[in-house]
Amino acid sequence: MLAKGFVATTLDEICEAAGVTKGSFFHYFKSKEDLGKVVLERFCQVRFQLMQGSPSQKKKDPLERIYGSVDFAIELSKSPLAKNGCLLGNFAQELSDSHPGMRSLCARRFTEWAVLLKQELDEAKVKHLPKSRLDTESLAEHFIAIIEGTLIIAKAKQDMGIVEKSLRHFRRYLESLFEQD
Repeated sequence: MLAKGFVATTLDEICEAAGVTKGSFFHYFKSKEDLGKVVLERFCQVRFQLMQGSPSQKKKDPLERIYGSVDFAIELSKSPLAKNGCLLGNFAQELSDSHPGMRSLCARRFTEWAVLLKQELDEAKVKHLPKSRLDTESLAEHFIAIIEGTLIIAKAKQDMGIVEKSLRHFRRYLESLFEQD
């Protein structure tokens, strides 16, 4: 589904890859969309665990954790699997108009991601920019938009280096915001 997309991946391909019959598939899932929801939930859970397990998340300074999150995203973009994009972003693009349940799940997961980033940004703002009117919610959403948007551009141009360049630019932007400290 990550490589071909949700719609283009057939139930036969799914069953063959899993080594199960269609009957077995339908024993566990009502539909391909139900499987897609489970796959998306698992993808998001694994990504969150990877992020939480990164060394930067053990830092006391919230700003260092934020910089670490950007650096972690850069490292993820260098993985051979990154060329297929982000399953959350791919599903949001592909299924938002045709699968309301999947659209809703994608929206919820994007919101949860933004909330986690906002919490880190709020802590950094309190510590480093207590008098600033920095909009941490918008900044968190901007970070997600950069990741997801550059993955789309990178796929179209077949150049994953675009993701790293954009994320490094965002990190410099963050550093400029917080150098007022």
